Amino acid sequence: MYAKIVKYITAVLLLISVLLVVFGAVKGFTANDGQAIDLMLYWAYALVVVAIVAIVVLGIGISAVQDKKNLFTILGVLVGMAVIVGVAYVLAPASPAVGLVDIEPSTTELKITDTVLNLTYFACGASVLVILFSAIYNAIRK
Repeated sequence: MYAKIVKYITAVLLLISVLLVVFGAVKGFTANDGQAIDLMLYWAYALVVVAIVAIVVLGIGISAVQDKKNLFTILGVLVGMAVIVGVAYVLAPASPAVGLVDIEPSTTELKITDTVLNLTYFACGASVLVILFSAIYNAIRK
């Protein structure tokens, strides 16, 4: 039953995405007003939010059904991720983009952009550390 629901939701989201791409192609992605590009970006943001909510809600729901002890693990991961995002936000300098753009972005936009960049740096660094750790662990284990 859940597979059918997920299948229908995926089909609807894909159909909306295709319609938006067609709209953007008809409207023109290079238009000066940028409406088509803004619409595509907002849709991408919406899809990311839907994915995150689905992962969290489904993860908590499945864990609650299978084993209550897993709820603490998921809550620990969520708290850990919130701490990482908080650290990235605090470390974000929100430096002005002087001379780089015609319209100067607000401080909030700069802070969020720098936060996302910091999260990207953290993820890349964690990936390198995991690769190194797994290589060293496999070398020692064999």
